[in-house]
Amino acid sequence: MSAKGPRSNTAEEILDIAEMLIQTRGYNAFSFQDISDRLGIRKASIHYHFASKTALGVAVVERYSAGFTEALQAVEADETKSAMDMFDCYTGPYREFADTPDRVCLCGALAGEILALPVEMRERVEAFFKMHLAWLKRIVARGVKRGEFEFSVTNGQMARTMFGALQGALLVKRTTGDSSQMSDVIKVLKAQLTG
Repeated sequence: MSAKGPRSNTAEEILDIAEMLIQTRGYNAFSFQDISDRLGIRKASIHYHFASKTALGVAVVERYSAGFTEALQAVEADETKSAMDMFDCYTGPYREFADTPDRVCLCGALAGEILALPVEMRERVEAFFKMHLAWLKRIVARGVKRGEFEFSVTNGQMARTMFGALQGALLVKRTTGDSSQMSDVIKVLKAQLTG
């Protein structure tokens, strides 16, 4: 929802296309014209919903991040799930992206061009990464506390390794086209988690 209330269907379609374009091309490699062409609307119609490309980019990241936050909070709140089940839930979107020809995590794609992004977008990408790292650290700590996980590094180091490996695997898979990249990384991470 925006500050004005629920978004229109057109605004959601604009966000959907912008998200896909960022994930496949990058933020700096698409324009309002690309969205206009795909939706069959004038650029002025896009500006009606999003005053600038920065405003659109911010809205895309905020929507993406909110969806992840909600899903991760639900997973974490379920005390019946094992820590490994939680990790499996977390890796689900990574597996889905790996099964596409060219999509990666939205914020992973944006991280590759972080220095060229508007400050407002940089802040949101950084917040997304910090939220994921904090969540992974809590899940790792829960697994250690319950006796499910055992490893020789700190919880923070393990969380950073997990996050970096998963994000990196998507980029390598997109470059090589080898979807086993993601499954191998997940298999190794699981082995590291359980000692």
